[in-house]
Amino acid sequence: MPTISMFFGILIRMYFFDDKQHHAPHIHAECQNQQAVYLIETGERLSGNMPPNKEKLIQAWMLIHKEDLLADWGLAVKGEEPFRIDPLR
Repeated sequence: MPTISMFFGILIRMYFFDDKQHHAPHIHAECQNQQAVYLIETGERLSGNMPPNKEKLIQAWMLIHKEDLLADWGLAVKGEEPFRIDPLR
């Protein structure tokens, strides 16, 4: 599973061929031994847990990079390497 971005101790990843379980474009976020899955379109958490302050950072980052995330999703579900996306600064 490629890491597409890292910021403030948060890892953002996409699985290859990962369109079966959630059936919608999404990312996987990991931070402080917690994991969560978020819809790219809305930023809604589908599963898992994340500290509230980290979740706000993830959702803000997703809003800023929505087009890039959707492009990466298109690559990842075909088994192609997604591009790295700039972190929050």
